[in-house]
Amino acid sequence: MTEFKDYYKTLGVAENADQDAIKKAYRRLARKYHPDVSKEPDAEARFKELGEAYEALKDPERRRQYDELRRYGFRGGDQFKPPPNWGNGMGGGFAGSGASGFSDFFDMLFGGFGAERSARPGQNPFAQPGRDLSASVSVDLEMAIKGGTQRIAVGGRTLNVKIPAGVGDGQRIRLSGQGEPGQGGGAAGHLYLEIHIKPHPTYKLDGRHVLIEWPVSPWEAALGTTITVPTPKGSVSIKIPPGTSSHQRLRLKDRGLPAHGQLPQGDAFVVVKIKMPNVLTPEERAAFETLKELSSFDPRAGLDTR
Repeated sequence: MTEFKDYYKTLGVAENADQDAIKKAYRRLARKYHPDVSKEPDAEARFKELGEAYEALKDPERRRQYDELRRYGFRGGDQFKPPPNWGNGMGGGFAGSGASGFSDFFDMLFGGFGAERSARPGQNPFAQPGRDLSASVSVDLEMAIKGGTQRIAVGGRTLNVKIPAGVGDGQRIRLSGQGEPGQGGGAAGHLYLEIHIKPHPTYKLDGRHVLIEWPVSPWEAALGTTITVPTPKGSVSIKIPPGTSSHQRLRLKDRGLPAHGQLPQGDAFVVVKIKMPNVLTPEERAAFETLKELSSFDPRAGLDTR
């Protein structure tokens, strides 16, 4: 038996909300759960539920039919059976065409809507859309940052996929019409690709930021200097302040993953790694011995050494 759906609850609006409020609620939630940007585990299902709820409530006539059912006492989660004489001038026709691509409840309530969408000259009124498919693709960090085209094999096919600049690790992109073919002339489903960014020998990802571990000598860290550091967007000169500690991060603004959809622009961070020489000349050893005698610095001051 079909379950009654509470479309107002799905969109988070009151029953007396005006059409503008319904539209704003849908747009806000659709951005949040869009499969191309959302990392919510149920994003795809929630996105479809939102689309169905909005389709039911955005049209005044369909909303009137739905509200009429609610006046019969139906609420979300109830087992749904059409009231007596419902199809005889009191509301929807319960045609159940399945052509809408939404739930059985939607098609029972607005059966005429589904048929209307597909019953064009030369088309099958009972056309069924194809299923959506999912796959994963690994891309280089440079591709994720700059964007480009990558050739992939999926489902026995080879596709040239456009990778948008700024796509993040674990994010999904949609290829419209690249899913399973529809039946009876129905539209093909979509292909959702989950992006995985390959490890890089120089750079590491920290969310939207790029980390660059770069070595400096003890005297450069102590006295300060200017060094050249590679970044995914080209080399850049950066000042090492006097007294810099190992693992200290120095920010390079806007040199991480670029903004993409609702995702923000990332930065790059140079992570200082103080590197000691493996072998000391007699002169270097003597200089360190002199520094040892002159310096009052204790790197373990304040620590419990018991």
